[in-house]
Amino acid sequence: MRKRWLAVAGCLLAALATGASACGEDDDGGGGGGATPSKNVTIYSSLPLQGSNRPQSLDVIKGERLALEQAGNKAGPCKVSYKSLDDATAQAGQWDPGATSANARKISQDKNSIAALGEFNSGASAISIPITNEAGILQVSPANTALELTKDAGPDDKGAPQKYYPTKKRTYGRVVPADHVQGAAQADWMKEQGVKKLYVLNDKQVYGIGVAKTTSDAAKREGIQILGNDGIDPKAANYRSLASRIKSSGADAVFYGGITQNNAVQLYKDLGAALPDATLWGPDGVAESEFTNDLPKDVADRTYITVATINPKDYGPKGQKFFDDFKAKHKQKVIQPYAIYGFEAMDATLDAMKRAGDKCNDRQAVIDEFFNTKNKEGVTGTYDIDKDGDVTLNDFGRHRVVKGELSPIKTVTVQEDSFGKPLGN
Repeated sequence: MRKRWLAVAGCLLAALATGASACGEDDDGGGGGGATPSKNVTIYSSLPLQGSNRPQSLDVIKGERLALEQAGNKAGPCKVSYKSLDDATAQAGQWDPGATSANARKISQDKNSIAALGEFNSGASAISIPITNEAGILQVSPANTALELTKDAGPDDKGAPQKYYPTKKRTYGRVVPADHVQGAAQADWMKEQGVKKLYVLNDKQVYGIGVAKTTSDAAKREGIQILGNDGIDPKAANYRSLASRIKSSGADAVFYGGITQNNAVQLYKDLGAALPDATLWGPDGVAESEFTNDLPKDVADRTYITVATINPKDYGPKGQKFFDDFKAKHKQKVIQPYAIYGFEAMDATLDAMKRAGDKCNDRQAVIDEFFNTKNKEGVTGTYDIDKDGDVTLNDFGRHRVVKGELSPIKTVTVQEDSFGKPLGN
């Protein structure tokens, strides 16, 4: 009972603190609460549509819409509408706790809602999951990688993942591999590049702290010395003093666990200037044009980024078809990395609804079928959803910055996670 009260109280406090409300693109109206009353249901999306995350989020939405369109806007006997909500505010310039909680409440109170696709940021999902969990609504993220949302990542996570599920039943999953896979992918690459002494930074958010820890743990297993793991001030004017301190430590590489929106470009510029011979490393949180476009060339040339999106040529026929269809529809030269996961999040949800048959409008039936997903041949590969809501994919993409854009250079299959446990379907 105490966990339930804390979850609800936290959301209310976030909303009061910001005075924010949900906004976004609607295909039609909604409202009310309780179980879905008809075969006309709504799938919501909640993503940051303001600030530098906007281009990435717009491509995720395009992917979601494409999947729904190709399914004929239906799943089994259910007709499906789509609504896109914004979990960012202009003031924050990124996802915002008040907007996120307001979106989750809007979704939960709509009697026709069957699922929520989101959030993009793991910290946002830490706020929305308890709300959608209380309402018994399936939530599927196209981008969250923080391990603590689904699994016990250690004592530092203070009661996670249980604290996110006040009903004690799992209602959340994701179609992207979590950070115990990404951390291992980072460390493997670092070892190949000859990294000996690594300094780790994080942006103090749920995602950033988590990916910094899993990467640090994996690097230690590879024999790399960790010189520090510090949280940065996302609002600092510059990081020259921090960069000077890291240089004095003798680090030959720096990893930043965090998102672009928390001043990542300024951080990398200052690190690059102070450590001209060091390699700079980043996770999927900076895998977007709004980060890579603003890096000076001498810094970009030393920056190594991992993201679950692999080299397009390494996808199977369904993945190849996704890229062809996306480019044909939107006439885009550059497709943001998480567009394909937007498609898969929608497709996995529709697939669960379809398998629910005549119960495609029954929230619990759809949740059950999502967690029963086995050997799904998706655009991202063939996978299961495990009991925690995690996808069983373990391929990761290595990317470099070429002419200001993220460029895939190699696809790797991670054999062991950050904790040395074997991975694989």
